[in-house]
Amino acid sequence: MAATPLAPTARAVRTVAFVDGVRTPFGKAGEKGIYANTRADDLVVKVIRELLRRHPELPPERVDDVAIAATTQTGDQGLTIGRTAALLAGLPKSVPGFATDRMCAGAMTAVTSVAGGIGFGAYDIAIAGGVEHMGRHPMGEGVDPNPRIIADKLVDPTALVMGQTAENVHDRFPAITKQRADEYAAQSQERYAEAVKTGKIGPELVPVAIRNPELGWGLATEDEPPRPGTTVEQLAKLKTPFRPHGRVTAGNAAGLNDGATGAILADEDTARELGLPVGMRLVGYSFAGVEPEVMGIGPVPATEKLLARTGLSIEDIGLFEINEAFAVQVLAFLDHFGIDQTDTRVNPWGGAIACGHPLASSGVRLMTQLSRQFAEHPEVRYGLTTMCIGIGMGGSVLWENPNHDGSDK
Repeated sequence: MAATPLAPTARAVRTVAFVDGVRTPFGKAGEKGIYANTRADDLVVKVIRELLRRHPELPPERVDDVAIAATTQTGDQGLTIGRTAALLAGLPKSVPGFATDRMCAGAMTAVTSVAGGIGFGAYDIAIAGGVEHMGRHPMGEGVDPNPRIIADKLVDPTALVMGQTAENVHDRFPAITKQRADEYAAQSQERYAEAVKTGKIGPELVPVAIRNPELGWGLATEDEPPRPGTTVEQLAKLKTPFRPHGRVTAGNAAGLNDGATGAILADEDTARELGLPVGMRLVGYSFAGVEPEVMGIGPVPATEKLLARTGLSIEDIGLFEINEAFAVQVLAFLDHFGIDQTDTRVNPWGGAIACGHPLASSGVRLMTQLSRQFAEHPEVRYGLTTMCIGIGMGGSVLWENPNHDGSDK
């Protein structure tokens, strides 16, 4: 029997390229943070303008959509921020935009959403990113969770407090001790400090004009949260706010932060036609759900699903960018896949424990760093960006290095 011919409208999947990514310096949330008097949407505007400034070869009217994520979609990070930020950034009014929310994986979801459009042929070029101003909008501000979530015992009450979910992961994996978590946290600070010192971190940062009512105007040029020189001994003395005699502290977890990220995604042929760089190629992505009370294990099933779909194994991955919401969550991932916590393939420039985690923005930070690491490591063919997500999810995105030299690593 003859095969049914494809419909005349059927499309071949196109190759999606990560062109470039930038971010604002990340700040500490609160009245004393660098962005206390800066609007969230202005952080996004700065990122979009910088992407266009760095790539004059991209005609602004060629941008087909702008996807911006925010976890708390209210106030100055509400009102369909992808559209309003595009207008404020000076993109033509013909360029549409939208907002998205998948808690910590907001920017990751913004990227995968527009990537699907590019792969299908609905877009040629799009901008995707995220913002979180946790100083103005604490996570959960203004929400009204349905009481049945708890009353019907759909989730454990601890599922709604991220720090308690991290303690639950410690309970589930007793081999991940507080000592190990503190050692990992100190390593993150050390690697981040070294990356700044050697110029690895810095080129992707967009300076942001900031205002202090007492000191006047200034310029944010570097991340505010890092604590270089942090030792395991110092971390051991910190309080455990989520449980008496617990294991999760302010030192082995990401803080409350403000910041924005953005990236250009494009069909690879279109990118090369315009002279845009190709930093990475998208191989695939997966999201998975887990028990909300142990949301930190989400990257494990998301990565397993992704590897199964792409036919690759964990041994094929040469670089990992894992969001460090909590040290225990990273260690659970590494232990599951048999990777040592000091492995230099994992977060070689440190992570969110050092530089911060402004929720919905962090996914593009991971991607931007991986893209720049690819340029330094032609021996690496595949890299992974992965993160845990509140309310019990994980997200993983697999990328290919366009600079790969053909070796087996």
